[in-house]
Amino acid sequence: MSRLHTRFNELKAHNRAALVTFVTSGDPDYDTSLAILKGLPDAGADVIELGMPFTDPMADGPAIQLANIRALAAKQTLAKTLQMVRDFRVGNATTPLVLMGYYNPIHSYGVERFIAEASEAGVDGLIVVDLPPEHNGELCDPAQAAGLDFIRLTTPTTDDNRLPTVLTGSSGFVYYVSVAGVTGAGAATAEHVSDALARLRRHTDLPISVGFGIRTPEQAAAIARLAEGVVVGSALVDQIAKANHPGEAVEGVLGLCRQLAEGVRKARVSAG
Repeated sequence: MSRLHTRFNELKAHNRAALVTFVTSGDPDYDTSLAILKGLPDAGADVIELGMPFTDPMADGPAIQLANIRALAAKQTLAKTLQMVRDFRVGNATTPLVLMGYYNPIHSYGVERFIAEASEAGVDGLIVVDLPPEHNGELCDPAQAAGLDFIRLTTPTTDDNRLPTVLTGSSGFVYYVSVAGVTGAGAATAEHVSDALARLRRHTDLPISVGFGIRTPEQAAAIARLAEGVVVGSALVDQIAKANHPGEAVEGVLGLCRQLAEGVRKARVSAG
């Protein structure tokens, strides 16, 4: 049983949504990024998405674009990102960790090599934004054969005809992009999310995590009442951007994570 499957089952048993946090590996530098990564579970992160820096992150808004630029300027590479996962796993064998990014760096690295090293390092799943299900043979199928979950993104514009194709081969959880736009965009209404989740659940039994535009504990709590997971990325990355030194970046991210986690953990209690 995968770490993702185990974690979502545990949270379901406790009637609680997962807080899924995103940070970009190597932002603003390797050591600071690793300190943030290691601190996230104790700050309340249930699942971690770790971004693989890329020069052209077309699904991302300004905050994560800048995080990619900072990481690349600090010489972060895909090999270093995999090493960061190994370093994280030295002290944490239970928190699910998903690599998120784009296909070009993986293709350049070598798919077979990447899958083997990701699996060995302790990666649990992949989110590859720009690789559609028509190309499952490129990465999705061999990744799953190696025990890595392959998480698909669905959007408000993914209609009922397209959904079965998008969800083909999907595992771990489904990532619902709640707004038509890039990361960090305005948040969707609870009514919109509720309707979207009802439609998605007609097509899949996988847990559904909702992201894009969630920035505050209150917004996280509202989504946590509806979905199995709440994804927060840009708001955390912004803490790094505005920090004046590494220690401030670490505390800024972890401090906000603690606030978001409190919102998520109290959401269904207050609703009940």
